[in-house]
Amino acid sequence: MAYLDSLIQRCNSLTHIKQLQAHFIISGQFQFCPSRTKLLELCAISPAGDLSHATRIFRQIQNPSTNDWNAVVRGLASGPEPIMAISCYRTMSRHSLTRIDALTCSFALKACARALARYEAIQLHSQLLRFGFKADVLLLTTLLDVYAKTGDLDSAEKVFDEMIVRDIASWNALISGLAQGSRPTEAIALFNRMRVEGWKPNEVTVLGALSACSQLGALKEGKKIHGYIMEQKLDMNVIVCNAVIDMYAKCGFADKAYWVFEKMCGRKSLVTWNTMIMAFAMHGDGSKALELFEQMGQTGMHPDAVSYLAALCACNHAGLVEDGVRLFDSMAKSGVTPNVKHYGSVVDLLGRAGRLNEAYDIINSMPMFPDVVLWQSLLGACKTYGNVEMAEFASQKLLEMGSNSCGDFVLLSNVYAAHERWNDVGRVRKAMKNRDVKKIPGFSYIEVDGVIHKFVNADQSHTNWFEIYAKLDEIKFRIKAYGYVAETNFVLHDIGQEEKENVLCYHSEKLAVAFGLISISEGTPIQVIKNLRICGDCHAVIKIISNVYDREIIVRDRARFHRFKDGLCSCRDYW
Repeated sequence: MAYLDSLIQRCNSLTHIKQLQAHFIISGQFQFCPSRTKLLELCAISPAGDLSHATRIFRQIQNPSTNDWNAVVRGLASGPEPIMAISCYRTMSRHSLTRIDALTCSFALKACARALARYEAIQLHSQLLRFGFKADVLLLTTLLDVYAKTGDLDSAEKVFDEMIVRDIASWNALISGLAQGSRPTEAIALFNRMRVEGWKPNEVTVLGALSACSQLGALKEGKKIHGYIMEQKLDMNVIVCNAVIDMYAKCGFADKAYWVFEKMCGRKSLVTWNTMIMAFAMHGDGSKALELFEQMGQTGMHPDAVSYLAALCACNHAGLVEDGVRLFDSMAKSGVTPNVKHYGSVVDLLGRAGRLNEAYDIINSMPMFPDVVLWQSLLGACKTYGNVEMAEFASQKLLEMGSNSCGDFVLLSNVYAAHERWNDVGRVRKAMKNRDVKKIPGFSYIEVDGVIHKFVNADQSHTNWFEIYAKLDEIKFRIKAYGYVAETNFVLHDIGQEEKENVLCYHSEKLAVAFGLISISEGTPIQVIKNLRICGDCHAVIKIISNVYDREIIVRDRARFHRFKDGLCSCRDYW
């Protein structure tokens, strides 16, 4: 037996596995020898094996043991079709001579996680309770991870709360699940609770918490986590450093991100360079992004498709049209084939610069089929420059492609409204209603003393709404002395001038900034995150506020950052 086990350990190819399989069969040991299971497991999960051959071996076994089943379920769970592992598990559960154990359930749950099979996970949950595995911390952590990955965060939290014993992996699974499942506030709260309860976060924990901070723009919490990372020397891990750089960038501080980039102990990875270039791109510092892109090549790190996309985005946000076109043209020479995102970035670059015909020519010259985003970029540029004919053409293309995005209809409606073609606006809105297309509501949020405050347009639900509206009245009065006139062309409705001014006054980003002025001490930047692009009037108002109130205000909208200071914006009004 020991001799056979030693032979199995030395197998390093499928040929060796088949030879041993033949030996088992010829010697009559195949149906009875326990070493057969080790051979089956090797064939199912090792690089030397072959999953399809492993299933053939399994079918030859007259009375498979639990370990035989486990080897196949494990192999299928790791294979290209994890759903097959769940089918195998079901077959096993109907096999009266075989007992399902905790490992079987664990492998089946891992298959559910990979296949995002929530319904099957619920069934497995009930079975593992019936089998008496409710105290198995590893199994419950795997179950928790499945629920988190399939988006059932309430069930994930329930499993976590009911666990008699937890380990670090249990905390990590829920923190990561909440961060990835659009519940970042809860992810940060759980991270803090974990530390209060005496647990020591590891690299995986801080990655989940940093991701949550990035989503919220929660700089204060992000700084605390960074402090912990340095204290515990977790910054020796390049992946953790990359996440810290990304967090500072998404919280509005590219300078802090660059400090981390410069101070890194180990070798920078390709992801490190790409993250930093994209950080400068999002902040509109095109020159710095391109400088870093060149520096990257000089260090021997070859740019990939993501590097070029980040550099093109930098050109896009900074209005460096010629640099962007030159960079795009150089891709093929560098051995990087442009994909649809690179073409999309160039189309957006030319469109923003008003070179609509060139942008259209780029779309027509593409070797691949243009996607929805390209036509949306062109439609957006048509809205900016008031090109009705091309906007109608781009809109028609989007309809032909089956796009039902509210943004497509709204952009075309806005083009018509800007030309006061109210009948056409009505026609577009009727089409939206017939297709049941709903406009995405704008909202903004701001962090004050660790608490996230969310605002929608004309919001009066906040406990301090009366003080916020009083502050807005004060702002309106003070900015008029600086020559502010409401840019009512951004209100795309056929209503009177005074009504248009009132609509503009209570946009969500203005409410958030007003609350920031009331609540955040002088000298501390006010940070606001908006789910859509900031409107032109809000941009103009916040520029004046930054001057009148001597405050630095950072707004992260859907596309980029706007840093307002002394009456100016980092985007230089090119956005």
